[in-house]
Amino acid sequence: MLKQRLLTAAVLSALLITAIFAFTTVWFSIVLAAFLATGAWEWTRLMQAERRATTPVLPGVLVLSLIPLWFFQQETGFLMSLLGVCAVGWCVVLASLPGSDVLRPLHTYNVVTRFLIGAFVLAPPWLALVHLHAAPQYGPWHVLFLFGLVGVADSAAYFSGRAFGKNKLAPHISPGKTWEGAYGAFAATVVYGAVCGIGFNLQGMPLAAFITLCLVTVMFSIVGDLFESLVKRQAGAKDSGNILPGHGGVLDRIDSLTAAAPIFTLGLWLLEGA
Repeated sequence: MLKQRLLTAAVLSALLITAIFAFTTVWFSIVLAAFLATGAWEWTRLMQAERRATTPVLPGVLVLSLIPLWFFQQETGFLMSLLGVCAVGWCVVLASLPGSDVLRPLHTYNVVTRFLIGAFVLAPPWLALVHLHAAPQYGPWHVLFLFGLVGVADSAAYFSGRAFGKNKLAPHISPGKTWEGAYGAFAATVVYGAVCGIGFNLQGMPLAAFITLCLVTVMFSIVGDLFESLVKRQAGAKDSGNILPGHGGVLDRIDSLTAAAPIFTLGLWLLEGA
């Protein structure tokens, strides 16, 4: 299983780096949209709470909604307003997680509500990543940095949790996650953010602010991870899908990024205007 997991991760990393640096923003956005549409397909299965039930409605609606969003991805006012609303939404999720064991399961809501929540989870990260890729002050290196940030934090949480984990972070959602793992993720974030921040020619207070943004981004990446774990638990599913050998589904791989990408992009804009 570990060998299969590592092989899948290596293939995905190679494809990701190719898409980030070899493709124009148009093609990068198309590849990203296809990936997220697969995640939307998995979302419909989770929301129906039936492992074999699938529907093309949400993937189709998601892709169609991304077309007009493309024309606004460089309209900073619109973009940041949308990402601001998204950030508020993730703050609501964060506040709700402690009581998630008594929350009404998402798959019991009407189909429109389920699809709207799915769109909220999947559309903003697409917009945030496309904006980062296209913006001249950021570009592909900032996109790669964000993927690396989430990956470094996730790996650090896993290994520090295995080595030192005693206190459960959210036992009713994801029993394997611990506070010690989260602390390890934050420690790795400081190091990674500092090294890359210097590489981005930041120093002094701008560097400190950038590292702080990285810490906030990782905090919300954990929230995104826990939210998807909650949705799976409520739907009685172990994984969102099985398209990625050793990893499960697409949602299982991007759960942290769904919250991290909008928060990071919004934070960069706020730092730029500070």
